[in-house]
Amino acid sequence: MDTDDDIVLELRQVACQYGSLRVVNDLSFRIRRGAIACLLGPSGCGKTTALRAIAGLEPIVGGEIHLRGRVVSAPGLTVPPEQRGIGMVFQDYALFPHLNVRDNIGFGLRRWSAAERQARVDELLGLVDLKGLAERFPHELSGGQQQRVSLARAIAPRPDLVLLDEPFSSLDVELRERLSVEVHELFKSQGISALLVTHDQHEAFAMADQIGIMRGGRIVQWDTPYNLYHEPADHFVADFIGQGAFLRGTLLDHHCLDTAVGVIKGNRAYGWPPGSEVELLLRPDDVQPDPQSPLTARVLKKTFKGPQILYTLAVGADDTPILALFPSHMDHEVGERVGIRIDAQHLVVFRTRP
Repeated sequence: MDTDDDIVLELRQVACQYGSLRVVNDLSFRIRRGAIACLLGPSGCGKTTALRAIAGLEPIVGGEIHLRGRVVSAPGLTVPPEQRGIGMVFQDYALFPHLNVRDNIGFGLRRWSAAERQARVDELLGLVDLKGLAERFPHELSGGQQQRVSLARAIAPRPDLVLLDEPFSSLDVELRERLSVEVHELFKSQGISALLVTHDQHEAFAMADQIGIMRGGRIVQWDTPYNLYHEPADHFVADFIGQGAFLRGTLLDHHCLDTAVGVIKGNRAYGWPPGSEVELLLRPDDVQPDPQSPLTARVLKKTFKGPQILYTLAVGADDTPILALFPSHMDHEVGERVGIRIDAQHLVVFRTRP
């Protein structure tokens, strides 16, 4: 169980608004020392406003924000950002164009002795793989290199918490995924607590220990990436996380569902009465190719992904679309019928009507 000394950041029923518009409401969560957390959600859900409030860039109209046990935000109280002892990594890097890499990284260390500052900057240049670029200026760096400088500058003073605002959104997909993993390893090796804000679930899954799914200014589920994928709290989370398709069905008994792909036995007991209308979430990995299966589907679309092909398949009398991942050597044409079997080891089911 976490003690007060373990908690770096705590939000207690925080609310923010612009004019009469409430954009964050009743937001509560904690981040323990050394943990990486994420606020994940679609555009306009309030996640960036929450991050700005934690940074001290926005006032709050309700609740409290605590850093290391000290209240830094409450209605009528906003401790300035420079007094919060946190690092910030922005989407646009926010580097000083007139300073080289070394001076950008060391900018927040001006109160350190020259020897301490040089040693820390040299250490960070190695950690972010920029040792040979210390004398270059930001315009001489690639986007990925600039973001590494921004990260090194944020962690240089050894802050208790680093806030990251969509830090990789301007980078290409491959670089974004690689940097997400590298930053996770860097923060863990340095024992740094962090809060990431993003709309990209791949980025969130690669970096975060705990993720809060936000909708309409609230957290609808705060959980591990594994539980968000396999145990979504509601239809919104299930639809937002991962890929998949919902199949309508009927509950036959506490374990079995009748759906467009046949009767499926669940891995748990459902408390709803038989005859309840339900929706079953099928992930692409729940649908396996099986040329010998009596269950067939028609190929609607296909997307080549290297080792796999993502198929959109039509099943049942009403051509309900589902997704399936096949090995890429199983190359089927649009319109072709293929044999499939449902191998859903962990069912996600929601009741649609009492």
